[in-house]
Amino acid sequence: MLAIVQSISLNGIEGYKVQVQVDIANGLPAFDIVGLPDASIREAKERVRSAIKNTIGNVINSKITVNLAPASVKKEGSFLDLPISIAILQASEVVKMNDNNKKVEDICFIGELSLDGKINKVNGVLAMCIEAQKLGFKEIIVPEDNLEEASLTKNIVVKGAASLKCVIHYLMNQENLKTIDVNINNILNLTSGFDFDFSDVSGQESAKRALEISAAGGHNVCLIGSPGSGKTLLAKRMITILPRINYEETLELTKIYGLAGKLKQDEPIITKRPFRMPHHSITKASLIGGGITPNIGEITLANNGVLFLDEFGEFKREMIELLRGPIEDEKITISRANYTVTFPTKFILIIAMNPCPCGYYGSSIKRCTCQESARKRYMEKLSGPILDRIDLHVKVDGIEYKKVNNENNETSAVIRKRVEMARKIQNDRYLDEAEKQNSSLTNIQIKKYCKVDEETNKLLEISFNKLGLSMRGYTRILKVARTIADLEGCKNILKKHVAEAISYRVLDRNNKT
Repeated sequence: MLAIVQSISLNGIEGYKVQVQVDIANGLPAFDIVGLPDASIREAKERVRSAIKNTIGNVINSKITVNLAPASVKKEGSFLDLPISIAILQASEVVKMNDNNKKVEDICFIGELSLDGKINKVNGVLAMCIEAQKLGFKEIIVPEDNLEEASLTKNIVVKGAASLKCVIHYLMNQENLKTIDVNINNILNLTSGFDFDFSDVSGQESAKRALEISAAGGHNVCLIGSPGSGKTLLAKRMITILPRINYEETLELTKIYGLAGKLKQDEPIITKRPFRMPHHSITKASLIGGGITPNIGEITLANNGVLFLDEFGEFKREMIELLRGPIEDEKITISRANYTVTFPTKFILIIAMNPCPCGYYGSSIKRCTCQESARKRYMEKLSGPILDRIDLHVKVDGIEYKKVNNENNETSAVIRKRVEMARKIQNDRYLDEAEKQNSSLTNIQIKKYCKVDEETNKLLEISFNKLGLSMRGYTRILKVARTIADLEGCKNILKKHVAEAISYRVLDRNNKT
């Protein structure tokens, strides 16, 4: 007898429908799985066989053929165990439907089986639930441990099952499965604050201002200064002034972290913007993703948040140059012989570096001991193309003693209010545009939304020639000026806004001297 059960598989963070077809025929006992399964799916034969035997007894004593359609696409993962089991039980007529309104073909099944029939937690369940909803499924059954994560999906009934026996009883109308109602707005509103705050940072007003502009417009930042000046301290507090995360961003981040297997048991939903700080010894696959299987890299884990590269001068030149495309395109496509996947990379990049190997070039605290050739080699890590993609270059100097115990520093909450106001102005302005923040404006949009008067244009011309700016550097000055104007609530970009934006091109000025 033939039975068909529906499931979902993944390509990157996007899903597609998989039809599990099972045929049971007379003949010597056999269990074959076709349809380009990977090793974990081929091993499902033993998990499914034992789970069924330990749940209802041994029913696999015939020739069983399982086909995973579409057969031309490679399937990966152990989450097809449950639909394979249900299809076998359907084909063997062990599971008989008692309710005409409930059809197995209309339900999507996801879950990995233990040998005793328990349904284990799987990675990427939210992405699969979203795809199931898009495909028109009204109901999806997932592992009970994935239920809270999966219940973020709207317009589909999500039910959690602890074991294969629970699913069988549910399909035979002998018991109900667990459901929960997740109110994401309540969860986001109840999200606790941070253990650190911008008020912890004494002095460094110029750097704080630059990070506020960065948060308001989504601009990339380079913090350059001597050791101990507070670069890392400032960068770690960036997420405290970013706008609160919304439902769409929560959904996307939970999909990403769920697929990467980085969701915590006690925190199955991402409710805060990520802050990723990879070490300079990181490998290529860990940074951008990829490998034999399409693993998610740090640049995708930082999506909708901050990617902080500390000690930037210690990163290999090859690693640094890999960031060029993802920064500009806000996505990365990884192509291998067996797969092509695309991951989002919409993050704010903050890099921190010393001005030279010893760290004290230009410092008033300590004399630099580096040779000029060594300093140039060190700074060459920051190539022209990467420099063009960083909007704000900020020099972080040591602070005066009288500012060390200053208790009048602005809190992150106060700064965040200004940032959120500027973001609202951008959302209203770019209502009909795909992107809603200044850092993502295209050249056509810059001409439309970043107009300047004649006097301001002359200032831009002088700076363009004096600093030797590229067209990308020129447009980034206009984007930053647009953000500065938004922070002040100004409709038009004024000369003072452009002048401040130009002041954040420290490295361009240094390269011309």
